[in-house]
Amino acid sequence: MKKYFYFLIVGTLLSNCQVSETIYLNEDGSGKIEVVELRDEHSYMQIAGANYSKEEKYVDTSYAFSDVVLKYNDTFLKFTKPEQELFTKYNGVNLHVKKSSYDKEFRTVITQSFNNIETVPDLYKTEDYADDLENNYALTAEKHYYKVSYGFDGTVFKRIVKIIDVEGLEKASGRIDTLKTQVSKFNVVQTYTLNYHFPRKIKSVSNTDAKISTDKKSLSLQLLLTDTMQNPESTSLEVVLENDL
Repeated sequence: MKKYFYFLIVGTLLSNCQVSETIYLNEDGSGKIEVVELRDEHSYMQIAGANYSKEEKYVDTSYAFSDVVLKYNDTFLKFTKPEQELFTKYNGVNLHVKKSSYDKEFRTVITQSFNNIETVPDLYKTEDYADDLENNYALTAEKHYYKVSYGFDGTVFKRIVKIIDVEGLEKASGRIDTLKTQVSKFNVVQTYTLNYHFPRKIKSVSNTDAKISTDKKSLSLQLLLTDTMQNPESTSLEVVLENDL
């Protein structure tokens, strides 16, 4: 059931969604990261058709991942030591989930403040792991085929994406091809945007499609969401900063 539900969610997400990842990085390596997943209502309305007006859903909740661990501590203690350590990495993560068919707003906001960006976990898995704790699911049931991490040595910032399940990537890519065909007749929004702000001017960026601001201290890179799911490594990025403030 969970496997089916996962791919149902992925299909819905990719067909009518905007995802943005924003990072504010300070000189000492501290900062804040925010991931926003937003359902584009115009896109969803095209796909849902008559069912759009029949939708009835309302959720508006905010929580810290550490509170989930505390609330389901009995379940947490059943996991192996490495799995518990994985959960613990998310303790500084906060979520706000709003799904309102009445306000026509479906948005998930995941945020974390950090002292060192290398400690930031893969935020895109936050809700899955919270779900595992709440429902006592095995982590082996997860269908993640890539991992996102970050690095900053004072001059070079890196967004690192690694494939961790080649077979899973191939299966997901086939499903996304089918999805692309199904939604090709609609004018849907499927954007994935990286917005990064740095304490110094940008000297170079590994992706030439990135747009650098006039003050050269921030960049924006917009990609097609379905493309990034079929080729996650395309979202890897290396940004070199100038040495002078």
